[in-house]
Amino acid sequence: MILPIVAYGSKVLRETTVEIEENYPNLDSLIKNLKETMIHADGVGLAAPQVNLGIRLFVVDASPLSKEDETLEGFSKVFINPIILEEKGEPWAYNEGCLSLPGIREEVKRKPKIRIEYYDENWDLKEEIYEGIKARIIQHEYDHLEGYVLTDRLQPLKKRILKGKLASISKGKVSTDYKMKFPNRK
Repeated sequence: MILPIVAYGSKVLRETTVEIEENYPNLDSLIKNLKETMIHADGVGLAAPQVNLGIRLFVVDASPLSKEDETLEGFSKVFINPIILEEKGEPWAYNEGCLSLPGIREEVKRKPKIRIEYYDENWDLKEEIYEGIKARIIQHEYDHLEGYVLTDRLQPLKKRILKGKLASISKGKVSTDYKMKFPNRK
């Protein structure tokens, strides 16, 4: 089932999420719905807060980017209760977008290497290292679990420039090819 994605300005996007247990109700269905919603919206990642759930869960599928980086082919994962243990390297800029901020793409600096611990969809505990675009996608979705969106990583002047666009998004004055919920739509 395709779920509506909440837009910038939604309270849940600013809250720190809570861990879930293995018996979380309908978890398998939720993971399937997150993946389906992400694919339908042409995203490469989707976090639970983006579908109005304040839990520590996100999915990624970087396959659509495999034309520019063949190592991304088949990179599809589920992250439950993740914790980034380490971020390393010199921050590098990359043009990022976000399904909750349609129409906004900005250069965001992130460290190129991470070490993360998480449970997969089978509740197997993993500790893995990711680099480059894989690390960036994970960091972006992880930010959603911590109550941050990509504009929080921009310089103050750039944030001020985007203020009007962000207000329009929260009011639903934006066009998307996927279902959304807008916090300030009248």
